[in-house]
Amino acid sequence: MTRLASEPAPLPRRTAGWILCVLALGGFAIGTSEFAMMGLMPELVRAFGVTEPQVGHMISSYALGVVVGAPLLAVLGAAWPRRSLLIALMAFYALGNLATALAPSYPTMLLARFVAGLPHGAYFGVAMLVAASISAPGQRGAAVSRVLLGLSIAILLGNPLATWLGQISSWRWTFALVAGLALVTAACVWRLLAPTPADAAQTPMRELRAFNRAQVWYALAIGAVGFAGMFCVFSYLAPTLIHVTGVAERWIPVALAAFGVGAIAGNLAGGWLFDRLQFRAVAVILGWSLGVLLLFPLAAQTPWSILPAIVALGTMGALAPVLQARLMDVAGDAQTLAAASNHAAFNTANALGPWLGGLAIGAGLGWTATGYVGAATAAAGLAIYLYARRDAHRAQLADAAC
Repeated sequence: MTRLASEPAPLPRRTAGWILCVLALGGFAIGTSEFAMMGLMPELVRAFGVTEPQVGHMISSYALGVVVGAPLLAVLGAAWPRRSLLIALMAFYALGNLATALAPSYPTMLLARFVAGLPHGAYFGVAMLVAASISAPGQRGAAVSRVLLGLSIAILLGNPLATWLGQISSWRWTFALVAGLALVTAACVWRLLAPTPADAAQTPMRELRAFNRAQVWYALAIGAVGFAGMFCVFSYLAPTLIHVTGVAERWIPVALAAFGVGAIAGNLAGGWLFDRLQFRAVAVILGWSLGVLLLFPLAAQTPWSILPAIVALGTMGALAPVLQARLMDVAGDAQTLAAASNHAAFNTANALGPWLGGLAIGAGLGWTATGYVGAATAAAGLAIYLYARRDAHRAQLADAAC
């Protein structure tokens, strides 16, 4: 990874640890807001007098905000000091969630969710760069995974707590509290992270020019396609449990918790794998994902096999820190834009996976067909990886010849 002049030097382990915890807190706030919509769906249906698919549009509106906002805000904030940019992004996120909490109607709720999604990718992108820059060179993957750990904990704890709060009080309190967490994160970043000068050489046009690298696009394509399989299965997990496994609805939160456990394990494993295997870790994770997805239809038949399968499904999240670190290595001067765009790629996977799974289910192939569809996307991601490796090898040979 290229170290820029505006980046801080590696910090003492304890100081860096506190900063990583603060950055993970921001990730927890973002993850809770993003995934809370699924658990709060019945409350939102009653509050706005809409259907479940219309609530689904609120989820899509947020994802669209991530896809639009990640590259846009990264480019606009390219020359900002990273400390100031993190604070501004968290304040922006607080504003978007406060607007969500106060939304009086369905159209304003759609707009509020879009606004809330805008700083999502840029925050994670800048947070990853800060995490890597304050850590020892051989621990960058682990540092990135610790920031993403906040997102995984949000799946395990934040989402169930948000659902519980919405059931006993009001769904609006969930998003108001997320806004508060975002402000706390901004305050802690201001307190703990030392200011660094702005990098005058980093301009929006420089970010855009440097972003035009084949290896950057390969990494983003791997995330957008190879990660779609997890979302394909996870999006239809509840009906699969009810109609295929044959369990009662009360077991769905247990299944979601199992997925969260797998997500945390996968996140930590991804950072560990990258520090040891670098880009080759992608092949290991996608190979594992292919096996998990192919076995899922069989595992879904009984309660005793479905839970381990769901944990294994969550471990596919190991791909996120690996691709994030890979982008830092190949982005050159487009560090902020590339790191932020990784989350736009994963939100593309979040849209692609459920859509492909829905096509298979609508064609009468059954709920477990999502496993086979997801395996196909994992295989496609693996093919992109192999092509990227071949292209990188050709470039190395050409450089050596010169």
